[in-house]
Amino acid sequence: MSSSTPSIAWIDRGGPDGRWGAPGDLALPADARGLLLAEGVFETVLVHGGRPRLLAAHLERWHQGATLLGLPAPPGEALIAPLAREAISRSGIDGGALRLNWCRGSGTRGLEPIAPDAADGALCWLQLTGAEPRFAPVSVIVSATEVRQATSLLSRCKTFAYASALIARRQARDAGADDALLTSSAGGLCCASSANLLIQQDGRWLTPPVGSGCLPGIMRQRALDLGVAVEEAISSEALRRSDGALLLNSLGCRPIHHVCRSDGHGPATLAAIGAAEAERFWRRLLDSDGASDGAQKQPWVEMR
Repeated sequence: MSSSTPSIAWIDRGGPDGRWGAPGDLALPADARGLLLAEGVFETVLVHGGRPRLLAAHLERWHQGATLLGLPAPPGEALIAPLAREAISRSGIDGGALRLNWCRGSGTRGLEPIAPDAADGALCWLQLTGAEPRFAPVSVIVSATEVRQATSLLSRCKTFAYASALIARRQARDAGADDALLTSSAGGLCCASSANLLIQQDGRWLTPPVGSGCLPGIMRQRALDLGVAVEEAISSEALRRSDGALLLNSLGCRPIHHVCRSDGHGPATLAAIGAAEAERFWRRLLDSDGASDGAQKQPWVEMR
């Protein structure tokens, strides 16, 4: 996003009321463990049509992530929902990305663990930035160095530690591609730098299992709950032979049109899925009521 993209932020540093302002004006303590050790979790919530979408599901994963990291419980919907509405009202942003942040505040130096219920000044802040969902096709590489750890608890939540994803994205740009796919320590493909991977094969949508180390994405889970996709290990060869592939997250759904040479295999052009088709797929997931009855399990998105 460019520096001209509208943005607003709110932070609570333990006082009776939070403070609103521009993101660059809201300071964090320099000794916060969330900054020094990436001891924090976040969620990125789509704001669409002037309201946050799938907020309850994001808050549930936010709380689960805090528990996995041994953090105190972050705020719930009673606080976050009104803040989100106020951010939208103050900023005038009708569509964008709402990032919810929760991390350790000031604490002891080093790696000594802190009890989850310790009064260590946990920090909460949110930032709303104007953005449009993205559906344009992308080219990808398979990172030769960055791997998602199948057994790590960190793979199950969105922590502040995103250096590996940044490295993979830089590798993609250096190779002339848009994004990078990461392999799993258990074998096969796992996900992209910031999206879940789905491929179409024999009329079915497949996505790597959570046991591969992929993030349990909110939109990914909706596809599973609706019977639109099933979990199955995906190899590089399966991707190349697929009937199409998508990178899916809360902020969009981007078809993969080309896999660039980077992993010992030659380049491959995938079966074409257009931006309009990807957008229909994403919007059906977003707008579904989450029911998983037989009617919803019909092949309600045709990509061919």
